[in-house]
Amino acid sequence: MNSEPKSPTAGPIEGDGGVLDADWLGACRRMVAAQRELFRAEPGIADRTIYAGRGEGGDRSLVIDRRAEDIVFGELEGLHADAGDFTAISEERGEVAFGDAGASAHVIVDPIDGSLNARRTLPSHALSVAVASGAAMDDVGFAYVYDFGAGEEFFARRGGGAFLGEAALRAKGPGYGLELVGIEAAQPERIIPILEGLAGKAYRVRILGSIALALCYVAAGRFDGMLTARGSRSVDAAAGQLIAREAGAALELPGVELSAARLGLGARYHVTAALDPELLAVLRPVQASAEPAEPVT
Repeated sequence: MNSEPKSPTAGPIEGDGGVLDADWLGACRRMVAAQRELFRAEPGIADRTIYAGRGEGGDRSLVIDRRAEDIVFGELEGLHADAGDFTAISEERGEVAFGDAGASAHVIVDPIDGSLNARRTLPSHALSVAVASGAAMDDVGFAYVYDFGAGEEFFARRGGGAFLGEAALRAKGPGYGLELVGIEAAQPERIIPILEGLAGKAYRVRILGSIALALCYVAAGRFDGMLTARGSRSVDAAAGQLIAREAGAALELPGVELSAARLGLGARYHVTAALDPELLAVLRPVQASAEPAEPVT
């Protein structure tokens, strides 16, 4: 008997009721199609290096960031009738209520995870969308990450497995230990302690410039592990963490349980993931050498 989870290629992703029962997969695919047109219309570095103030997350905002976010929020407005009330959390707009501001459901979006890559026309940047029945990282029930460089679609449903397109994902590598480790947040002064900690433990490192994609690469067995050199926001990790865990990877936010990790923009978390608990244990002391994350709020 084939025990592989079946890819939910169309229609709603059935969850535990409410917001998770809307057609999030279809909505995410429409977001991708519109964003692809946006990137085709703005193909050069100069076109993409136009700033528009600062987003609610504190970083400088690019015009292309805001236009990509407009596409996402247009789809969220259309979904509100079917999904019920929820609060959207986005790096640019912050928290936006769709209906009741006290609704328990949350939708966490990063229209361009890897904005610097997108601005410099490097291929590794992604759309990241996570749908949660509550306000904690562990409440995420549907996750979607689209890699615009490779044209790959990763998604997962809590308890229903993770997928790369039509294929079920398994966090399984060649079995050589920490042959390849991803590092995110690549400022030189931040990665030096990480590199020193990995010396003698990992064979090679890679830096994608996207936390969401690094987590998906662990889910796909492309990376044996990944870790962050500085604290990440929920918008960076909310979708990728579910995809990694549903693929069977071991994952932790050092210092905080997933059930206590809030989804608001004020919180920062380190993220460590590996193909199995043994490899995660090797990365744990390395992660501990990184710059401390900001307090959880």
